[in-house]
Amino acid sequence: MALLITKRCINCDMCEPECPNEAISMGLEYYEIDTDRCTECVGHYDSPTCQQVCPIDNTIIIDPQRVETNDQLWEKFVVLHPAG
Repeated sequence: MALLITKRCINCDMCEPECPNEAISMGLEYYEIDTDRCTECVGHYDSPTCQQVCPIDNTIIIDPQRVETNDQLWEKFVVLHPAG
């Protein structure tokens, strides 16, 4: 599953620089996650860094509209970061 930033976002700028896939950017009102680029940090880290650095609990959540398996997230990582 890709992640989703909710309206609880306070635009603190903590998540954007932490995303290894450059999936986070400023939207019209608060930060947004590009679901085509979000791998939940699969291929980079053990857990999503954006969730770890966010100071507001339950602001970055699993996107219920974008259900993906770990294998699908890995395939997305491979496409975003081709070897060599």
